[in-house]
Order: sequence, then C-alpha cells, then structure tokens
Amino acid sequence: MPDTKPKLLIVEDDAGLQAQLKWAYEDFEVVQATNRDQALAALRSDMPAVVTLDLGLPPDPDGTTEGFAVLDEIMALKPDTKVIVASGHGARESALTAIERGAYDFYQKPVDIDTLGLIVRRAYELHRIEAENSRLAARVSQEQTVLGRIVTAAPEMSKVARTIERVADTSVSVMLLGASGTGKELIARGLHDASNRADGAFVAINCAAIPETLLESELFGHEKGAFTGAVKTTEGKIEQAHGGTLFLDEVGDIPLPLQVKLLRFIQERTIERIGGRKEIAVDTRIVCATHQNLEAMIGEGQFREDLFYRLAEIVVNIPTLADRPGDAVLLAKFFLGRFAAEMNPQVKGFAPDALAAIDGWGWPGNVRELENRVKRATIMADGKLVSAEDLDLGEDDDTQALNLKAAREVSDRKIIRHALSRSDGNISSTAKMLGISRPTLYDLLKQYDLQP
Repeated sequence: MPDTKPKLLIVEDDAGLQAQLKWAYEDFEVVQATNRDQALAALRSDMPAVVTLDLGLPPDPDGTTEGFAVLDEIMALKPDTKVIVASGHGARESALTAIERGAYDFYQKPVDIDTLGLIVRRAYELHRIEAENSRLAARVSQEQTVLGRIVTAAPEMSKVARTIERVADTSVSVMLLGASGTGKELIARGLHDASNRADGAFVAINCAAIPETLLESELFGHEKGAFTGAVKTTEGKIEQAHGGTLFLDEVGDIPLPLQVKLLRFIQERTIERIGGRKEIAVDTRIVCATHQNLEAMIGEGQFREDLFYRLAEIVVNIPTLADRPGDAVLLAKFFLGRFAAEMNPQVKGFAPDALAAIDGWGWPGNVRELENRVKRATIMADGKLVSAEDLDLGEDDDTQALNLKAAREVSDRKIIRHALSRSDGNISSTAKMLGISRPTLYDLLKQYDLQP
C-alpha cells in the first residue's frame, strides 16, 4: 500500500458489522455511511476508490430497492468506482443484477472478513491500474504521437514517421500519397517542424480549391495593375514560404500551363510575379500531396513527367485508417477528450458497444470521418458514455479474399491490436477480452512481433 492510505467507503446500516469492518481494514482510510444520502455525500467529498455496499438499506432494510438505487447513483456520479455489493437477499438474482448495473463484485452474507478483504484489495489494485491507464491515455498527444502531431500506435504510421524524420533536414522534395482524410497536411507540418526550416513559415495551398484563373496569382503573386482588381502588389504563396516550406495539396489539379511555370521555379529557384519583369530569388522547400494516380495522369498527358520527378524525389505512402489496426479506437479517445472539454464536459468515455462499432467500421473517410463522427457523438450524447447509437454507424461488410493461413494471421493481428487498444495496453485486460490466458497472449505477441 502507498504511504497515503486509500479511501474505502463502507455503506452498512448494521452498527455491529460497521465496527467489525472498520477494524478489519486498518490499511484503508475507512469512511462509513448508513443510508443513501450519507453514501452519496461521502462519495462526493472523499472520492473513494472502492465501496462496499449492503443492498438492504433503510427505508427498505429487508429488500434491495434502496441498495440498487445507491449503486445506480454511484455509477452515474463516478463510474470508475469499484463497488462490492453484499446481500443475503436472493443472492444469485441480486448478484447478476448488481453486475449488470456496474458493480465490480458481489459477496453473499454472512460476511467473511478475510475473503471480503481480499476482494477489496483486488478491487483497489484494479482501480489503481485503470487510473494509471487513464493518465497514460490523457498524455496520448505526447506519448503516442509521431512527428509531434500524429496520434498512432500502428507500425505502419511509425514507418512513415521514420521516413519523414530521415529526410526532414535535407532539401529534397517530398510527395505524400494517400486517400482523402489520411492526414497528409498534418504529416507535411510534422516534416516542416522536424526540419532545419522550422523557424520559417509553413504555407499551405489546396490547388483543387482555387479556380484555375486565380491559382497562378495565388502561387506566384502579382504586381499592382497586372490585371483588373490588382490594386496593390501582392506576394504569392511561394514567396510567403521563403525560408520555410510550401505545401501543395492536391498537386494533381494544377493545370498544365501552370505546371510549366512551377517546374521552372523548382529548377531555377526564382519567380516572376504576374505583371512583373524582375526575377525574385526564393528559398522554399516544396512538399506536395495528392490522392490521384499521377503516373496514370502522365500517361494521359494530364501531368508533366519532368515535374513529377522533380516533386517526387521522395515518395511517402500514407496508409488508410483501416490499414492502421487499433488506431481508430486510439484516435477516437483522443478526439473525445478534446471535444468533450470544449462541448460536453459530462462525457467521460465510450460505452463498450461504441468501441466495438469503432473497431468494426471500415472508415472510408479515414481520420477525417472519425473526427467528425466523434465530434457529432460528443455533442449528441445524453449520458457520460458515448454509445454506438450516438456514433450513428451502419453495417460494414468489409471482406477480403485471402488464403486460410494468411487470413488467420491477418485476423489475429488485427484482433490483438484492437484488444490492446481498447484495454490501453493492459495485458491482463487484453487477455480477458480475447478469452485467452496471459501466457498465450505473450506467445502471440512474440509470434506476430507486436508490442503492448
């Protein structure tokens, strides 16, 4: 036990048993209550990790109604509390009902102090472990991020991060390839922050979001009077990124005439503003991204091959969220913590059915879709836990045609990663969730080279 004694709340209306229990738990700071009001007041003021609760409380000492009412309120106020229910009333039925309503364990009267003491200590230890897991989860932005920005525990994303870190301090152009919503701009920012240009500007432009007639001006700037409406000289995005990084998102949407001008800048490192005659030297690193197949576009004459090879000195493929097993739950917890603090502080986590739904969904919209779903669910949630209904996810029939051995390995890896993610890396909880022993889980982790 730690130097500061953990608090134990004993809710019991029998004075003799109260005294006996208080004497038995000298390792705990015991707080006592004899009815619902006292129990809830003690819960709020003392925040005990463990509660022993007699179901037969006044005004229903011969039944269980009042005891279950206290249990329900404890679970609503502080759902992480480990409640050990003791009763002599319909033991089996009461036990099942208590566990369904959130109790940690059930003990039938008459009370055996030694056995109940063992249950109490186990409950406290589980609470301590869960609290530590929660603290680790709260530090997810530091402990489970790569490049200082990307929340992940997936080897696939760690590989991406290692590549980015290796090229960060070089001058090579980097092309990020991946589906929409996979976090390409976030990775580009991470590359900039890890580079020796971090003190310079990071300037991003979405080439698909700007009309073709305006894109040249946005990139290269213009002189005063260069065209109708050009009332002053304006720097383009390339100049604004001098000494820093220019991120060209959806680079495949740049029209062919403008591709020629962009290629000239990359080769000469000078630009001319629209309407200008002066060459301006610019030191800007280019990072670009697209979800399109640029090599196919080259074959169709829609993208210049020489520009492609200038932009794609290093190519990094960003995996989809479906290819990052376990990350969906990890990211969902991260987003929930952020959105709950801003929009709905009463929300504390996900219900089991919500975690199962997050695990089972294919996330065609990737991280962006997950973020939007969690944001909506946080706002819509009525209770402390976000439910599957709040997430509003339908059925996902994602199947793969694989040989049996390969399918088994793929399935095992995904399921183990999902379980590790949902249990915050706790081996005992993961093994229990998977229905296997701890030694078996360790063997599987070693076999598939997985880390808890």
